[in-house]
Amino acid sequence: MKLPRCGVTDVAKYGHFQGKPRWKQSVVTYRITEYTSQLSMGEVDATIAKAFKLYSDVIPLDFKQIHSGTADIMILFKARYHGDFYPFDGPNGVLAHANAPGPEQGGDTHFDDDEWWTLSSQGINLLLVAAHEFGHALGLDHSRDPSALMYPTYGYVSTNGYTLPRDDRYYWKKGYYSGLSLHEIKSTWPSIDSVDAAYEFSDRDVSFLFKGQQYWAVRRSTTLPGYPKPITNFGFPSYVRKIDAAVHVKSVGRTLFFVGTEYWSFNEKTAQMVRGFPKNIQRYFPGIGSRVDAAFENYGYLYFSKGSRQIEYNFNLGRVNRVLLNYAWLDCYKHLNENEKK
Repeated sequence: MKLPRCGVTDVAKYGHFQGKPRWKQSVVTYRITEYTSQLSMGEVDATIAKAFKLYSDVIPLDFKQIHSGTADIMILFKARYHGDFYPFDGPNGVLAHANAPGPEQGGDTHFDDDEWWTLSSQGINLLLVAAHEFGHALGLDHSRDPSALMYPTYGYVSTNGYTLPRDDRYYWKKGYYSGLSLHEIKSTWPSIDSVDAAYEFSDRDVSFLFKGQQYWAVRRSTTLPGYPKPITNFGFPSYVRKIDAAVHVKSVGRTLFFVGTEYWSFNEKTAQMVRGFPKNIQRYFPGIGSRVDAAFENYGYLYFSKGSRQIEYNFNLGRVNRVLLNYAWLDCYKHLNENEKK
């Protein structure tokens, strides 16, 4: 049975868009040039904005709708031939397609207006398809995880309180902080040259970026006033010259800082370092090694990177869950087999 699906081909996870393309600016504009008649313009505008917000909630990009001129991402609803080399095929086939970030047609997103577009479980839910296509427009390829938003075939899930699923958040949380190039950091936060470590504190909708003995607080693409500040404000002694990695553990309200072969624990509620630190990494995090290059949290698991290895760690149980390879976050996934493509 042929399922309704996205029109971007299945080559490999992240491999379809060579070179990890991204938008370099901090504000990405979009414009809807042709609307579907199946929903009101207001419904379409609100749904498209909601789809973009799923991403602006987790990466340092803002999205702005414009109503004239050429936007970074041009959006239209049209059936069959619609001005590119990939005409749609009628109802219940290819639902939509999008280009990777880039100049001219980069990021442009097209929806097949032969589909029955809705905001519910009937027909084809516009929010789910739009969010999927905008993942492509921001640089992400298809996932092999059937529960992921970026899985190539359409399947309805409730959109009440919808957030990006686990597999999709992996790439964005890792890729838009520790993976930023010098140019991308400067274009997003002009006062910051580069970053040694970063962590997100979602309770305050703020992220902290560390470089040397200074740190900045940012909210999306905005650097908060009064920064940079010295890392001694966190309680570090003056001999600490840089932070190797940082991660906030929401379940206990602590932020862990990794420095050399030791780690520190910071109580976000009291804004103080926990007594008795630093402690030895290898002793208190058995199995992750003696040093940590990068760290982040996702769905209750901590992920620690050192060289080519990445450790998925169950903090509550105090043990390693599995060992991954860091190239899985880059452009090196093996091709999907033919069964996965169908």
